[in-house]
Amino acid sequence: MDPEVLSQRVADADPAVALRAVTALRRLAEQVEAASVARAREQGWTWEQIGDALGMSRQSVHAKYGK
Repeated sequence: MDPEVLSQRVADADPAVALRAVTALRRLAEQVEAASVARAREQGWTWEQIGDALGMSRQSVHAKYGK
C-alpha cells in the first residue's frame, strides 16, 4: 500500500484503522531498512558504519542482518 495512504490512515478516528496502518508502516520500514543495509554492505560499509547510521550497535545490526 502507498505510504501516503498509510500515513493518512494513522490519523483515522477509528483506532482499528489507525492501528492497522501503524502495523503496515512498521512492516514497510523494516523492508526499507533491510534493503538499505544490504545495499550498504554491497558498497563495502562496515557493520559499525551501518550501526552508527541506524543508531544501533554494530553487534545489533550484525545479529539482525548478518545472515
